[in-house]
Amino acid sequence: MLRNSSTAFEFPVYTLSEMIKSRRISCCLTAGRSEVIETSRRRFLCAAAGTLAFPRTPIGALPSEETKGEKIRFGKLPSPVLFRGDERTAFRDPAAVYHDGWFHLFFTYVRIEAASRGSADRRPYLRVAWSKSRDLSRWTEVRPFTPEDLNLNYSSPGDVIRAGDDWILCLQTYPRPNGEKYGNREARIWTMRSADLEHWSGARLLRVKGPDVPQNAMGRMIDPYLFADKDEPGKWWCIYKQNGLSMSWSRDLETWTTAGNFAAAENPCVLVDGGEYVLFDSPAGGIGVKRSADLRSWRDVALLKLGQDEWPWAQGRLTAGFVLDLRRDPNVGKAIMFFHGSRYPEEDPRGGFDNFASIGFAWSDDLEHWSWASGG
Repeated sequence: MLRNSSTAFEFPVYTLSEMIKSRRISCCLTAGRSEVIETSRRRFLCAAAGTLAFPRTPIGALPSEETKGEKIRFGKLPSPVLFRGDERTAFRDPAAVYHDGWFHLFFTYVRIEAASRGSADRRPYLRVAWSKSRDLSRWTEVRPFTPEDLNLNYSSPGDVIRAGDDWILCLQTYPRPNGEKYGNREARIWTMRSADLEHWSGARLLRVKGPDVPQNAMGRMIDPYLFADKDEPGKWWCIYKQNGLSMSWSRDLETWTTAGNFAAAENPCVLVDGGEYVLFDSPAGGIGVKRSADLRSWRDVALLKLGQDEWPWAQGRLTAGFVLDLRRDPNVGKAIMFFHGSRYPEEDPRGGFDNFASIGFAWSDDLEHWSWASGG
């Protein structure tokens, strides 16, 4: 379900019964406790009890198949905001892949909910969610696909790579079962697999310390990112937040060897440009850019703040930049940076970490000079 509007998305919530009555579920859908099966255009069977909440998005129209090959018109995009957070919702840590004419966007979806039915105790629940678009303007309804569980809090999707017939998504757990502000020492990194970018397997631990190191001895780690070595075909790297940024490498994405660490901030994103690795990370303010020829010696290049000074929704912090380099794709022709901005600083009592965080985007021809839609 979509809309085409110059304003950003806002997400009130439908209960499962409301979706059934309004015929908003039109296929077999499984999400933890509930399963709904369409038996006709007007009759549905509900095969479990409970309430399932999904974001309510006004109905619009998907771009037609004829638009699949059309070039993205960046100058016509209506807003730099793709998904806008509010007092109960945050959209954070975006990652994207472009396939068959679709932008698939993955992100941390935070909802502040009652800890139990009728409870006044409200907790932030973190899940990984997904939406897709052909034109960067109209997006499908947000769909979370990881469990709602404070002991897991799957979040921070790093990126999606292609390996054989599978797509592989890397992500973290960020446990906060006792009301912790940040994920506790049990935070680890994981992968999930998919054949179609829409239906995902269960999570599998990324054993970046080697196959013989038990999970409880791996230490707290977050923000994984997978990428191919620029010089050795078949060699993969995983970079993740631990002791600065740590690195491990593998030739089969299963057995990993550690390869040291270096000083850098969280939310890493790595790509290759001009024979060098380019690292985007997230220091205290803005999006950092570093370059290296060998993944060991890095030089600082820039600190990007984009349009933060004029964006009320990003005054607290602008961070978590993910760059999808599509400069050679004839239908896109740009590198696109997805990021999130917080209306308030993380320490502000009004929020800014678990709420009021929004996903924005910008684009570039050279990874140095960035543009974005007007408004905001």
